[in-house]
Amino acid sequence: MANQAIDDIDLRILYALLDNALLTHKEIGESVHLTGQAVGARIRKLQDLGVIEGYTLRWNPEKIGLNIHAFLTVFIYSNQSHQAFRSFVQLAESVKEVHRVGGEGCYWLRIRTNVSSELNKLLEEVLRYGNYKLSLSIEQVK
Repeated sequence: MANQAIDDIDLRILYALLDNALLTHKEIGESVHLTGQAVGARIRKLQDLGVIEGYTLRWNPEKIGLNIHAFLTVFIYSNQSHQAFRSFVQLAESVKEVHRVGGEGCYWLRIRTNVSSELNKLLEEVLRYGNYKLSLSIEQVK
């Protein structure tokens, strides 16, 4: 690719998509003063560079019954447990995000589930790999 640099217009396109990924190339073009075709080319460049990795949507999990939103800090027992733990969380449906962290704990998990018994089952399984600290979300502010 001839021009690998990301300029101000690329950033404006990226922020427009971050705000609303459903915008058409033409709509974005109107705000950055480019044609829809030129916007499409820049979006493809951002994808090729790995800046845009994919698309997602915002949703309200509570509307479909996922009322329990928890954050789990996991303290792994030993270095030999990390790979098994990573395999476990990849398969755990209620685990929505996993972050390897420095500082307090080894991993931070974001969990969504509809019943406390499912959360409790997950917590019991986590104990095979390490201890944990659980925090329940009572309100999303941002």
